[in-house]
Amino acid sequence: MRFFSDNAAPVCQPVLDAMLAANTLDTAYDGDRWSKRLDGAMSDLFETQVACLWVPTGTAANALALAAMVPPHGATICHAEAHIQVDECGAPEFFTHGAKLLLVEGDGAKLTPAALAETLGNIRDDVHQVQPHAVSITNATEYGRVYTPAEVAAIAEVIRPRGLGLHMDGARFANAVAHLGCSPADVTWRAGVDALSFGFVKNGGMGAEALVFFKPELAAATRYRRKRAGHLLSKGRFLAAQILAMLENDVWLDNARAANAGAQLLAQAAGERLVQPVEANEVFLRLTAHEAAGLRAQGFDFYDWGAGEARLVTAWDQGADVVAPLAQAIAAL
Repeated sequence: MRFFSDNAAPVCQPVLDAMLAANTLDTAYDGDRWSKRLDGAMSDLFETQVACLWVPTGTAANALALAAMVPPHGATICHAEAHIQVDECGAPEFFTHGAKLLLVEGDGAKLTPAALAETLGNIRDDVHQVQPHAVSITNATEYGRVYTPAEVAAIAEVIRPRGLGLHMDGARFANAVAHLGCSPADVTWRAGVDALSFGFVKNGGMGAEALVFFKPELAAATRYRRKRAGHLLSKGRFLAAQILAMLENDVWLDNARAANAGAQLLAQAAGERLVQPVEANEVFLRLTAHEAAGLRAQGFDFYDWGAGEARLVTAWDQGADVVAPLAQAIAAL
C-alpha cells in the first residue's frame, strides 16, 4: 500500500543471501575477494574495460564522479530539476571544492542538444566566466523519463568539441535499461558516457551503489577522494557482495522490469491524469486535494508533487496483486 518511494522497499533475497555469505573473515576496506571481482563483473556487463568502486550512497557516487572530471574553478551543466541540484544538499559542490552547477531547463527533466548548445554558446572563453567541464544527465530522470542511446549520443556530440565529460546519474539506471531493452553499453559508453552512478538501493539493494568509470584512469584519484570523504567502509565486502548478487542472473534487470510493470498498470488506470509519459517506475498524475485525501483514507501512501499533482513510485516487489488495488482506486476517481 506504500508508493511513496522505492527507497523504502525491502531488500531482495539474493542480496540478503550474499551478505550472509560474505559474513566471514576477509581483508578490510576494498581488498577483499568480492571487491576485487567488481571490475571484471562490470566490464563483462558493459562489454568494455571499466573501473568500478562501491560507495554506500547515490549522492556519494554522483559527487565523486563529478569531482573526477570538474576542478574547483569549473562547472557542471545539469537540468534545473536534476537530483544533484535539488536533492543532494550541495554535495557536488562540496566534493568538487566549489565547482558550480549551471542549470538548464527541459521537459521531463531531460536535457536536449539544442538547450545545451545554447547554454554553451553563451559562455565565453574568458577568465571572468566559469567554464563547464562536464554535463550530468539522469537516466531515468526525476520525472521518470528515459534517455535513449541516440539521445545520449546527441548530447555527447554537442559537448565533445568543448572537451566536456559526460556523467550519467543512474539511480534508476536499471529501470531505464529495462524500458529500453538495449544493452547497458549502448546507452552509456558507446553513446559517450564517461562515468555512471549505477543505482542498486532503489532496485532491491540494501546499501550499495556502484561508481563505474568507462575511462578507468578516472578511478585513481577517486579512490583517495572516497577515503577522504569518509566513504571507504572497513567491511566493504558487504557492499561488493550486494552488487555482485544483483548482477548475477540479471537480478538487477528482473527487479527493474517488475517495478516498471507495476508503474504501467498504474499509468493505464490514470489515463488522462498523467502529467508525464510513464517510462520507468515513477507515475506523476493530477489529483485534487480531495482525491488525494480519499486515496490516503483507503491506505495508499504517496508523495504530493506540487499543487494538484502526486508522484507514485513502484518497487521491485510490488507485483500486480499489490498494485491492482491502487490502480482500481485511481480508475474509480
